[in-house]
Amino acid sequence: MNKKWYVAALLVLALVLSACGGDGGDDAVDTPTDEANGGEAEGEDAAGEEPSLDFVGPNGESPTSAEELQLTDEEMEEIRDGGYTAALVWHENSAFIQAVEQGVREQLDELGVEVVATTAAEFDAARQADNVSAVLAREPDIIITIAVDPTAAAEAFRPAVDAGVKIVVLTTPPADYTAGEEIVGIVTGELTGYGKAAAEMLGEEVGGQGEVGWLYHDADFWFTNQRDQAFVDWLNYLYPDMEIVAEEGFSDPARTEDIASAMLTRHADLTGIYVAWATAAEGVLSALRAAGRDDIKVVTNDLDAALATDMMQGGNVAGIVANPAVDTGRKLAVMAGYGVLDKEAPELAVVTPLGVTPDNIEEGWRTEFAEDPPADVTG
Repeated sequence: MNKKWYVAALLVLALVLSACGGDGGDDAVDTPTDEANGGEAEGEDAAGEEPSLDFVGPNGESPTSAEELQLTDEEMEEIRDGGYTAALVWHENSAFIQAVEQGVREQLDELGVEVVATTAAEFDAARQADNVSAVLAREPDIIITIAVDPTAAAEAFRPAVDAGVKIVVLTTPPADYTAGEEIVGIVTGELTGYGKAAAEMLGEEVGGQGEVGWLYHDADFWFTNQRDQAFVDWLNYLYPDMEIVAEEGFSDPARTEDIASAMLTRHADLTGIYVAWATAAEGVLSALRAAGRDDIKVVTNDLDAALATDMMQGGNVAGIVANPAVDTGRKLAVMAGYGVLDKEAPELAVVTPLGVTPDNIEEGWRTEFAEDPPADVTG
């Protein structure tokens, strides 16, 4: 987690937080995340000051509400007349990405843009590079993507840049790609809001007491890195009687079952676990079931049917932070429209997440997937 790009992003964030009142002085209290992040946790000090909800993009971009992404009727008609095509180059094929793609396809269809290819790299940077080469053979005008590894992606997407393809990014761009230059812009979620919502749901579920495990994304993803840290900041601030006693990073979601099993062996008194996102949380849930630990509560990000079902049945899952995934996809497609029109787009357009518990599963499901939850989730 000490890669140059991530460190630079955190330094910029630290400056923002300092300007908002955090002194970060000699009285700062160490947290369990110090070793993982190479220093003090962001946003919280010994005085107990409230963490900031401010954040910045991978290159210091300032967030703008995604609602500002708008096309006029005339602009939409111009796009329809252009006969444009698009390719979708994803990092994985999760329920979240499937919902994002649904929104992308719906909006592109309204704009008369044909999707000629869709790929998923399953977190393999080399595979994503191959996918880029494959879709470029289809000569798309637009690529909508999220980088598996920013450094590797910078080289992989260079032929697309050189060919004049309009690249729109979900959350993580190739390293040093700038909005208005190599890419049109970025669409993502309000990342500090995820961390706060997850902390609130876990703290409320366990009564603000106990020991916590923290499974963070140990890779150079500016969004997940800061989102994971926001959970720590808000947990420390809101629930001082809760302590993160176990922390483990992962880059491959398939390893989280083994990681969680080892964590349970070393820390039998855990009352809660945070996991960076839903696909990774499924492995943690398997480990808890295998150990017979129905007393440990889990919070994570991105609604998922299996995790939501467990939550609704009173299992380990206490809460899930939902993305407006379909709407995010629509905003990505609108930003692609900006690209083909050579219209200046926001550098970083953000949507607002929602903490989901059994009390608001219907609202949460509609927020994430733009439809009512299936019967097998709600029971």
